Amino acid sequence: MSGFKLDNILRPNIQKLVPYSSARSEFEGKASVYLDANENSIGSVLGENYNRYPDPLQKKLKEGISKLKGVHSKNIFIGNGSDEPIDLLIRACCEPGKDNMLLFPPTYGMYEVSANINNVAVRPVLLTEDFQLNVDTALKAIDKNTKLIFICSPNNPSGNMMREKDVEALVKSFNGLVVLDEAYIDFAENRSWLKSLGQYPNLVILQTFSKAWGMAALRVGMAFASAEIIDVLNRIKAPYNINEATQQLAMKALMREETVREYISAILKEKAVLINSLNKFSFIKKVFPSDSNFVLLKVDNADTLYNYLVSRGIVVRNRSRMPLCENCLRITIGTAGENLLLQDALNTYQS
Repeated sequence: MSGFKLDNILRPNIQKLVPYSSARSEFEGKASVYLDANENSIGSVLGENYNRYPDPLQKKLKEGISKLKGVHSKNIFIGNGSDEPIDLLIRACCEPGKDNMLLFPPTYGMYEVSANINNVAVRPVLLTEDFQLNVDTALKAIDKNTKLIFICSPNNPSGNMMREKDVEALVKSFNGLVVLDEAYIDFAENRSWLKSLGQYPNLVILQTFSKAWGMAALRVGMAFASAEIIDVLNRIKAPYNINEATQQLAMKALMREETVREYISAILKEKAVLINSLNKFSFIKKVFPSDSNFVLLKVDNADTLYNYLVSRGIVVRNRSRMPLCENCLRITIGTAGENLLLQDALNTYQS
C-alpha cells in the first residue's frame, strides 16, 4: 500500500481542526486540588466519586485492552459502541455531497445510516451468491472521491467470514481506508486481522464488547488502526465520550477473560444443536454457514413464519427486504431453554 497517505483522504477542515481542549486533557500529572472543570466539588448524589469528569482518553482501559489484544495502546480508540468510530471515520474523510464510500450488501445497516446522516453517497457492491466479496466489481466502482470501504466479517446478516485473500486484495489496491468490522470475530475459527494491522496503514479494525463479552448495554466499541488515524479520531470525538461508570465496569470485565471463553464455548455448542434441529424442518430450505452467534435461514415464507413466532412470544429478525436475503430470517443463538422454546414453536408451525 505504497500509495496510501492519510492527508490525501482527510477533509481539509479536519486537517486544520483545533480540537476542544478539556480540563483533564490540558493537565498531565496528579494534583491535590482540582478547581479547573466547574465540577461539583462536594460529591455525587450516587456516592461513587462520579462528580469528577472521566479520563477523556480512557488510558487505564486502553492499557488493559492492549494487553488483551496484543496491540499498543496508541493504536486503540474506544467508542460509544462501534457506531461511534463508524460515524467519526465518515465525518473525518468524506466531504458531504461530494465523496462516496463502498458497502457490500447485505451488511450491517449503520454504515449506510451514518453515510446518509452525513450526506455521503453510498456505492453498493452486492456480495456474491455465497455472501463473499466481489473484488473485481468493487475495484471498478472506486473513483477519485471514494474514501472508505466498509467490510463486515463475520458478516451481518449472513454470518460468514470473508475470504482473507479478497480482503487483502482490497486493502492493497485501495488508497483510502478499509474498515473491517470484526464484531463477531470471537465466535469464528479464523484469526482476527489484528496481527496484520502494522502491515497496512490504511486498515481500520472494529471490535466490540457487546457480543462475546455480553456487555451490549454498556456500549463499548473499539477501533484499531495506525497511531495517525487514532489521533484523528481522538481529535474529533466528543471530549468525554466514555463515561466513568462504563470505564470502571469495562476494566473489571477485562479480568474475566476465562468467563468469556466459557460463554463462547457454550454459545457455539448451542449453535451446533440448534442448526442440527433446524435442518430437520421441511419449510426451512437452507441454514447458511455461520461463523457468528447467529444463523441465517432461508424459509418458505419469511413473513408468515416471522409473524407466527411473534404470536408465540419469540422475536427473530426478518431480513427478507435485504439484497440476496429473500425469505430469510436471522436467529440469534439463545440459551438452551430459549432454543428449546423456539424448536417447540417450529414443531407446532410444521404440524
